[in-house]
Amino acid sequence: MNVLGINGSPRIGGNTDILLDRVLEGAARQGGNTEKVILNDLKFCPCQECEDIIRDSVCIIDDDWHQVYKRIKNADAIILASPIFFGSISAQSKMMIDRFQCVWRAKYMLKKDIFNRRKKGGFISVQASARKDFFDNAKSIVKNFFAVINVDYKEELFCPGIEEKADILRYPDILKKAFELGQRITSV
Repeated sequence: MNVLGINGSPRIGGNTDILLDRVLEGAARQGGNTEKVILNDLKFCPCQECEDIIRDSVCIIDDDWHQVYKRIKNADAIILASPIFFGSISAQSKMMIDRFQCVWRAKYMLKKDIFNRRKKGGFISVQASARKDFFDNAKSIVKNFFAVINVDYKEELFCPGIEEKADILRYPDILKKAFELGQRITSV
């Protein structure tokens, strides 16, 4: 099983990044082939809502977003990891998701299911506050994204009250949950 971890945090070595690494470690321990994409390292622009989209419904903007698209298409399981910023997912995560508007168009307007194979998915998120509604906001965006690309939302790990860089390392129980999430997402 190919497990793709997508890091939507701008802070490498931070809580979101550490948790995603633990998820991928768990997946690898279960026999999965793992890969991690760091959105902040890529150069891509936000969706331009192009009116002259090519009939195959692949985004016409030529940038690094296509790397993410190909990796998602080839993955069997996807873990999206994003911190909570202003009550929702990070800008990096949202910008990547918005670029899948071309896939939404293909699926719902042109009746072409580009991502015709079902995949498993999970969402992990960290925030400094303890507001459940922030996780709910983020989760609804991720669930909508997963629905467009035929990913079954199977797993989630929400971590409130974690603020300082690498604070998550003080919570071995959460790190264990992340590892176990990776194992579960990889099992048949």
